[in-house]
Parts: sequence; structure tokens; C-alpha cells
Amino acid sequence: MKAVQYRAVGAAPEVVTVPDPEPGPGQVLLKVTAAGVCHSDIAVMSWTADQIPFPLPLTLGHEGVGTVAALGDGVTGLSEGDSVAVYGPWGCGICVNCAEGKENYCLRAKELGIMPPGLGAPGAMAEYMIVDDPRHLVPIGDLDPVKTVSLTDAGLTPYHAIKRSLPKLVPGATAVVIGTGGLGHVAIQLLRAMTAVRVVALDVTEEKLDLARAVGAHEAVLSDEKAAARVLELTGGLGAHVVLDFVGAPPTVQTAGAAARVDGDITIVGIGGGALPVGFGTLPYGTNVSAPYWGSRKELAEVLDLAHAGAVDVHVETYSIDEAPRAYERLHEGRINGRAVILPNG
Repeated sequence: MKAVQYRAVGAAPEVVTVPDPEPGPGQVLLKVTAAGVCHSDIAVMSWTADQIPFPLPLTLGHEGVGTVAALGDGVTGLSEGDSVAVYGPWGCGICVNCAEGKENYCLRAKELGIMPPGLGAPGAMAEYMIVDDPRHLVPIGDLDPVKTVSLTDAGLTPYHAIKRSLPKLVPGATAVVIGTGGLGHVAIQLLRAMTAVRVVALDVTEEKLDLARAVGAHEAVLSDEKAAARVLELTGGLGAHVVLDFVGAPPTVQTAGAAARVDGDITIVGIGGGALPVGFGTLPYGTNVSAPYWGSRKELAEVLDLAHAGAVDVHVETYSIDEAPRAYERLHEGRINGRAVILPNG
């Protein structure tokens, strides 16, 4: 089968031919319908050899949707042909966090060498993939796989971040979304569906701000050195109740810190290498700063329920599996408006 792999440190991803996988006991074989392209992949491909915690080559793709092609011995509850989404942050399934479905916060994954598909285990950017356990599959019913696949990360991750701050996202509050790309443009829609807050979107180009407006942002502001001051103007000098930074670069976390109000939440989701100093007097009193990771299995089901209700609509660009390297180039160049999706069998 064809697969998109990261094969050597510092090299571009390649389309290669690898053996078709077969499911072992307890595993599920998926025929992949769609796989998402994410900035996290680019981050992985920028690591040095001593930073990479898994062997290469690696089949990319931590966002996956497919149909069940075969069941390993002992697997029940699924049938061949079922359309399912892959829950990505695999855990041990046994620790107290996993018992609550919070496998994104598994206490033993590192110890046991458990890694997400596409971020250590073979991922979804291939014609077929192995899913380690049926609990990591969520039925999608009649949802469009191409529109749905990015919800497994670009939907689940902002949903988890927003849900943590719901007590502060009350009517009349302001939420700032920094970075309106793959995750951010979904976050805007989730904020509009889940709350009655005013949403202020920040990004670096008018094209991306146009997308932010189109999906529901009340205000759209260029993300530059004046962005925080503009947020303060829009909030009567008080700042935002919640700031969600989907870039996480040094300039954006600085903006996040300057745009938050007293007793506000700053959530750094992006992995752009920025860090926000925390200490008395460095931020407004009572500010909470967090860096959450992905989301729980229950939350993925909730995101898919929102999709069934028509509350989220991911803006996608589609590519064949042979075009996947070009999709990564466009993402690296900042030319993807929304989310790029690979169709391995399309």
C-alpha cells in the first residue's frame, strides 16, 4: 500500500510503498478514508535526532477516519464497513485517568512506550492503518469523512481547551482566539455554539481574518505588536476573560499575557515554542495559565455530536496521497486556509 512517511531526520515526507498491515488480536484494520495534515507533524519533522522519541521511518497522520476493513481476534462491537473516527491520544487504558476516558492524560503512556498514531505509532496517512484497540474508534454515522477527520484533533483540542474555561465564558464575556487556522477557525465555531461570548479573532493575514469572520468571529484583528492594545480597547481597558493561543510562538504568548484581564484564563494550545512567565506581578492578579493536551474520548464523542447538529463546519482543502508532500509544503508556507486533508484511497 502507499503511505506518507517521515523517513530521515530533517528530510521532507515521502510517499512510499509498504506492506499491507494485518490486525493482530484485539486490533482493528481500517481502510483510511481521510487523514488530516497538522502543524504538529511539521514540529516533529523539525526535531533533532536526539529529540525524536521514536524510530524512523514513521507513517504520518494523527487525524484519521476510515471504514472497518478487518477485525482481529477477540474484537467485538464493530462490524466490517463501519465508518469510524480514530481517537488519537492512546493511553494504557488502565490508570485512573484512562478509566475516565482521559487517555490524553494517561499516567503510564511514556513509561510503557505508548504513542499516538502518526506521532510514534504508524498513522493514518496510508491506504490502511492498524488501530490498537476498538475503544479508540468512535462511530461517525452519516457524517462526511472529509469534513469530520480534522475534528479528531482540530476539533477535539479546542473543545477540550474551551470546556476547561466554561465557568468564565458567560454571557457578556470576551474570548480571544489567536491563530485562526486549522484549530482556531474551529474554536471560533465551538465558542459560538457553546457560549454567548463575544469572540475576537487574531491572525496575521486578511485572508485568515476573513475566514474567522465567516465562521463567526465578532471582531477580527491583525496579530501584531498592537493586537493586545486593540483587545483592551474592545473590552473597555479590562482585557479578555479567556485567551486561547493556537500558535504558541513567543510573540503570540506575549500578546496573550497582555490581552488577559484580572482573574482571566490564558490557554496556550499551539506548540510554537513560546513560554509565558508566571509569578506575582507578571500577569494580572488571579490569571490562570495552562497548556492542555488534546482531549478525552468522551469529549471526542461530544464534538462529533456537535458536528451531527451542524454546529461545526471545517474548512478543508483536499489532496491525493501522492500530493501529500505538497500539502505539507503549503502548510509550512502558511498557505493553507483551514485544514488540509489527504484522501489515501481517493
